[in-house]
Amino acid sequence: MSRSAPRGTSRTLRVGVELDAAGRHSAAWRLPGARPAELFTAAHWRRLAALVDGADLDLLLVPDSFRLGSADERDQRGRLDAVAIAAHLAPLTRRTGLVPVVTTTHTEPFHTNKAVATLDFTSRGRAGWQVEVSTTTEEAEAFGRRGTAPAPELWQEAAETVEVVRALWDSWEDDAVVRDVATGRFVDRDKLHHVDFAGENFSVKGPSITPRSPQGQPLVVVPVRDEPSLAVAAAHADVARVEALDPATAAATAARLRDLAGREVTVLLDVEVLLRATAGEAREAAAHLEELSPGHRPRTLRHLGEPASLVAALGQLPAGIDGAVLAPLDLPATLELLVADVVPRLSRPAVAGTTLRERFGLPRPASRYAVPAGGTR
Repeated sequence: MSRSAPRGTSRTLRVGVELDAAGRHSAAWRLPGARPAELFTAAHWRRLAALVDGADLDLLLVPDSFRLGSADERDQRGRLDAVAIAAHLAPLTRRTGLVPVVTTTHTEPFHTNKAVATLDFTSRGRAGWQVEVSTTTEEAEAFGRRGTAPAPELWQEAAETVEVVRALWDSWEDDAVVRDVATGRFVDRDKLHHVDFAGENFSVKGPSITPRSPQGQPLVVVPVRDEPSLAVAAAHADVARVEALDPATAAATAARLRDLAGREVTVLLDVEVLLRATAGEAREAAAHLEELSPGHRPRTLRHLGEPASLVAALGQLPAGIDGAVLAPLDLPATLELLVADVVPRLSRPAVAGTTLRERFGLPRPASRYAVPAGGTR
């Protein structure tokens, strides 16, 4: 990863990690130490999560898709459900935020609202949701209800989904659950609200069936890889993940995002990472991956090297970037070096609070339907 101007000292360096079975590279399962027989086991994910949580990283992100994967039978194919993985890890972790991908294209907003709110309960306020869209014919045919659509249409639907989900998260006031044994009332019905949303893609009455979760509004993460997704991130993201192949593009995208948002948004740069004890060993491992599965091109900036070089690169992120989401090309080798030899050398102040919103310096919002003190309903 090329270096840019040193980052200012006024921002906290945020670091998340994306965990995808054997790694982002589709041939990583064939490397020594990858444990391919265990990739679809709970124990595999527990081991990875223990490393991330023990390092007190800000985010553990779990990708997901309705695609089987590469058509090449040599590549890794198949995946577990991201929300189910995060739910399994929730009671086993203490600090790191858990952010599964939930696509908006073939999933109803009501289901997304319930799944992420439940994760917020099981994680004790450390849940997030990464918005994603499904663009392929393969994914559409898996459901058989609709065809494919252009990116602007899919991201417009995603924006509407975020609106609906956020409204449903607010549809129970914080004190709606009364549990009054004497009167036999479990819920104050006056504190449950219909959201009455009617948009181009959805008509949702509500309320949710899940009470308001510990954070009220779990963190919303939006990837930024084109103009339609940038617009959605500017309007709705708490955290934006920028994909860029060079630092200049990353800085320009971050600046445009902040201008469009007109509010504070945490902007993280996606970086594909492969670490070894020496730079030469990292290059050899990357070359071996290319031999195993030719043509696996970077989706964003890529860093190959030893831990010290990644520490230096993270200290000189492009202007306007608050941190990085590191996507190991292989697991667990790169992750083990990351938590052992990179994270301890980063300048990261202690985190206040226990929820994911507190970690990112965000207040817990009141329900939009709650009556202010002294007001009337």
